Amino acid sequence: QVQLVESGGGLVQAGGSLRVSCAGSGSIAWIGTMGWYRLTPGKQRDMVATITREGTTDYADSVKGRFTISRDDSKTTVYLQMNSLKVEDTAVYYCSAAVSTRWGQGTREYWGQGTQVTVSS
Repeated sequence: QVQLVESGGGLVQAGGSLRVSCAGSGSIAWIGTMGWYRLTPGKQRDMVATITREGTTDYADSVKGRFTISRDDSKTTVYLQMNSLKVEDTAVYYCSAAVSTRWGQGTREYWGQGTQVTVSS
């Protein structure tokens, strides 16, 4: 079984910074693309940032230049550093990871339980 657990969410004032982390555990052979998504009430879950196993990153236009995604495969962890936060960044942030539980087999996507990030004005 594979689990992803997010941490680091909370309340921050606009203009501030926050870093959220997502650690994987369980029967993990290797991890492909990892990412962060966010969900706000009344909206669908939107991609925030992704990072491939090779380190290639992709960002939503709304966070480019403010957010940075990184990963540490030795810790099976993905991070999202969020700077210059805006009120509209308020959301539940979810991490995802494409995980293979056996070498030579394909991956399936796993999701964390989500962490709340609230940016106050």
